[in-house]
Amino acid sequence: MVIGQNELSKMVDFIDDKRGKDITILNLQGISIITDFFMIASGNSTTQIKAIADHLLEKLPELGVPVLRKEGLPEAQWVLIDCGDIVIHLMTPETREFYSLERLWGDAQEVTF
Repeated sequence: MVIGQNELSKMVDFIDDKRGKDITILNLQGISIITDFFMIASGNSTTQIKAIADHLLEKLPELGVPVLRKEGLPEAQWVLIDCGDIVIHLMTPETREFYSLERLWGDAQEVTF
């Protein structure tokens, strides 16, 4: 499946449904052979991150987006959901600041709506 603006927008809505914050989408096309997009979001606690992850795992198949792998549960400091063309990272604010994926992938252009 090719991820388009419509699917990205709905994924943002799914994260927003559970009050995820600081949602960033990085376009990695032409930069990485691993995936086309990173979606990075924060949750205030591991409980909230688990709720966001559970919601995404329920809703993504409805969009036709496959979930190939998930990692980081049950600890939920950093949950990774690999959907092939997009990899979703859900992190606590501390974990996100420490790993700073946006800076690490600084060559990537941020997707805006």
